[in-house]
Amino acid sequence: MHVIIMGGGIAGLSQALSLHQIGVACRVYEAVPNLAPLGYGINLQPNAIRELTALGLGEKLAAAGVITKELAFYNKHGQLIWTEPRGRGAGYRWPQISISRGELHRILLAAIHQRLGGDAVVTGHRLTSIETRGEKVMARFADPSGHPVGEAEGDILIGADGIHSAVRQHFYKGEKAVFDGFLHYRGIVEAPPYLTGASMAVVGHRTHRAILYPVMQRPGGKVMINWLAYTKIPPGSPPLEAWDTAADKQACVDRFQGWSYPWLDVHGLFAATPAEHVLQLPNVDRDPIPRWSFGRVTLIGDAAHPMQPVGAQAGSQAVVDGRVLAASLMAVRDPVEALTRYQNERIAAMNDMIVRNRNLGLESILQTAEERAPGGFQHIHDVLSQEELENTAASFKKAAGFDVETVNSRHSFVDRPSP
Repeated sequence: MHVIIMGGGIAGLSQALSLHQIGVACRVYEAVPNLAPLGYGINLQPNAIRELTALGLGEKLAAAGVITKELAFYNKHGQLIWTEPRGRGAGYRWPQISISRGELHRILLAAIHQRLGGDAVVTGHRLTSIETRGEKVMARFADPSGHPVGEAEGDILIGADGIHSAVRQHFYKGEKAVFDGFLHYRGIVEAPPYLTGASMAVVGHRTHRAILYPVMQRPGGKVMINWLAYTKIPPGSPPLEAWDTAADKQACVDRFQGWSYPWLDVHGLFAATPAEHVLQLPNVDRDPIPRWSFGRVTLIGDAAHPMQPVGAQAGSQAVVDGRVLAASLMAVRDPVEALTRYQNERIAAMNDMIVRNRNLGLESILQTAEERAPGGFQHIHDVLSQEELENTAASFKKAAGFDVETVNSRHSFVDRPSP
């Protein structure tokens, strides 16, 4: 069997490593001429680290990133709403790791080159068409200037090409991304550690919030802090079509005036970020779709279930998709049946996550606190009961498939020795 993978991001590269682990040949095709990760930081949850460890990458990821110790939610006044341990501190057998996307991409790509060879990833190949011929699927490509650069033949094709997926567009022609009128600024800056030194903090409420977490240790005790700032798009701004374009740093800084707390000066951190390290992206996702698999073609990751950046789920779920797909190919001889099996195991939960993230998922407690106590509170239990807080946290983890019992009680989806 030979598999064509469209997309050289986290989903595509981790999928290729999983296929190699089960003895399935594959090649990754990427549209851009030079592979470079978008954005600055990413959180990998224990369910994803469990699978990446089975691929032999756990120690490398831990060394390159930060083992996340806690998740803490604060209102806009800097008052603590909820905190919980993460990773091993919460009882998982695997950690949660916050890491630079560049480091994650470097680790995945190095493993690809070592295990699959230097020609396993082909860049500068933009998908132009897909055609199924009997028991084969054909992909045709063009270079960045639009000139045809050949075709590839495989037994199946996997669309791992992100929210703007050409594979998805082949089946859902004319589909538009859903934009809610809000904007994410994101940046990365070297700064002293805060709280535990390995804390992920979420501050604010639905229409105005900040997400911060360290992704790398730096000399002298400092850390690289990745941050996202969510706010209403400035009046008169043109429609945003692309992710991670240059941003107006000052517009971001101005919108977070006063967000300075004893535990962290959020406004000061934004102001200290070099302007060239501040990017913007629209807060977009896509509506859930009824099918991911079409004969010998399927979708994974953001191509299948693009979701708003809530709860640090997108990258982790992309890794899990690839592992479940590899397991289906092991379990079922017929590729078409295997792709349907993979889809049926994942689609309901991921479509639910799209909707949950639109409603803030676990971060919904921020909005509840804002609505009930916009001026702040003496004690959080005057606003939200312990039962409400615990149930919200447990429900989100269960729905996302990374509650402690689910992750700890199962084997890897691909139960093979590490490479």
